Amino acid sequence: MWAVAAALLFLQASDPVAEGTKALEEGKYEAAAEAFSKAVAADPKDYYSHFNLALAYTFLHRDAEGVAEYRKTLELKPELYEAQLNAGILLMREKKAAEALPLLDAAAGQKPKEFRPLYYLADAQLQTDQPAGAEENFRRALEADPKEPAAHLGLARALARQGKLSEAAPQFREAAALDPNGRDALLELAENYEKNKQPAEAMALYRQFPGNIGAEERLGALLLETKQYAEAASHLEQAYAKDPTDANRAALAQAYMLSGDAAKAVPLWEKAVASAPADYRLRMAYGRALRDLRQFPAAAAQFQQATRLKADDPRAWSELGAALYMGGDLQDALGAFDRARELGENTPGNWFLRAIILDKLRQLKPALEAYQRFLSLSQGGNPDQEFQARQRARIIQKELEKR
Repeated sequence: MWAVAAALLFLQASDPVAEGTKALEEGKYEAAAEAFSKAVAADPKDYYSHFNLALAYTFLHRDAEGVAEYRKTLELKPELYEAQLNAGILLMREKKAAEALPLLDAAAGQKPKEFRPLYYLADAQLQTDQPAGAEENFRRALEADPKEPAAHLGLARALARQGKLSEAAPQFREAAALDPNGRDALLELAENYEKNKQPAEAMALYRQFPGNIGAEERLGALLLETKQYAEAASHLEQAYAKDPTDANRAALAQAYMLSGDAAKAVPLWEKAVASAPADYRLRMAYGRALRDLRQFPAAAAQFQQATRLKADDPRAWSELGAALYMGGDLQDALGAFDRARELGENTPGNWFLRAIILDKLRQLKPALEAYQRFLSLSQGGNPDQEFQARQRARIIQKELEKR
């Protein structure tokens, strides 16, 4: 009896299929993979062992090997539903949705009322830019399981991709309601509202996420766009305090500038320029903030750097000219305005300041021509300056006639 028992135990222990099956049941996936590898080596046409080897690889996250074994299984046992579904899921995990599609389509065809094949098929369709097909299959999946948040979210994305945002919105909200950890669906809905040019709806959602850096950033940006500058600054302050990135710094500085608080903006622009000294836009913004604080020499220095970074932009030369003028450097200011004019700057403001500078430098004939040019361009757009220009033009005209 003992000999017989010993023999049976020996035979059981030496059976790789039995070993593998037991290891799978016990969650010992490395041992299961080793056993089923021996089994398929001994019998390459054993689809059961190929399938279970694939299953062991699946649990071990050895996805490429798992897919290969599921494909081998299907060669030996075509239309095996479990192999089709599992292979499709692994390919989705590997971001190979196009390869997964035919397997998942076949699996869904075999089990047209089951949630998993329909859900994964819809997801593959969505990832391969087939939103209409994805919509249909997400709806079918939800018929099988109406409380699955991932399917509601997938349906929302499929609808949004087709421009059906009014239909997608309830699905985003349902996904968030069904999953306690799924409130990011509302942030995704907010992003879609932004893309759809619906800032009020997007901001209402972002306000539901106080303390969320991304939401604070986007809310601040939208408030800037809708000219709610003070509130924008409040939200961007929170974002910058938690995540002091270059982008957050620049957005907050811009909010301060637009809300009329250049003093708060200046140290932020100073840090921004120190971080990216070759950034033309930052130099210009820093210069304007200094100008607004009437720190004209410092502003001129920033605008001078901007002209070196982008010598063919007339705006930099105009800003430089204005800062030099306000700082009392008339000759250099005139040179800057002349350069802006050469580059195509033909605005009333350019001509008015040139006229004043030429007037102060007692270059009366060019000053008169500049005042007249300003008046021809302004045409009622700058009444105070036009009054001043007419008065000076008359006086200069009389002086020139006396000569």
